[in-house]
Amino acid sequence: MVKPRALFLDRDGVINVDVHFLYRPDQVIFVEGIFDLCRQAHKLSYHLVVVTNQSGIGRGYFSEAEFHELTAWMERVFVEQGCPLSRVYFCPYHPTEGQGSYRRLSNWRKPKPGMILAAAQDLHLDLPNSVLVGDRLRDIAAGQAAGVGYNLLYGKDTSSQDVIHPTAQVHHLSQVHAYLNHPS
Repeated sequence: MVKPRALFLDRDGVINVDVHFLYRPDQVIFVEGIFDLCRQAHKLSYHLVVVTNQSGIGRGYFSEAEFHELTAWMERVFVEQGCPLSRVYFCPYHPTEGQGSYRRLSNWRKPKPGMILAAAQDLHLDLPNSVLVGDRLRDIAAGQAAGVGYNLLYGKDTSSQDVIHPTAQVHHLSQVHAYLNHPS
């Protein structure tokens, strides 16, 4: 049996414009090309999986309930756009800024691979033939640590490119289509 592939997407900065600690639908501005990309991936039988650090929860800026309300709204938008999300994984913890039980190290907080590995187990994914799109090198590091085959850096994060090397850097989400159709 052939395992399914996934298109892993960071949320803030890839799905929506990063407005810093987003938690309300009225704050959401979707990144140009996200729905075209997701429709194409869905058509090719990719699972659409969101993997997102959400330390705003741990820092007390918004609650888990508010995060889940926004996520449910976003999931409805993706369904309306013809590209339902398979799963959304999030990490509310922060090792130094988290409040109370949210202050801790977590294997789910990128650059650690925990969210991706959980998705691989839950959805029985073919990680070497999957694609990850992130706007930070920590996203790329998480994908590489999990064994994702194609880790694409969207945008301009060059904070430590001497250590972390994405498969490619893309400046528009339309450039990701080539990795879905003919990974190279």
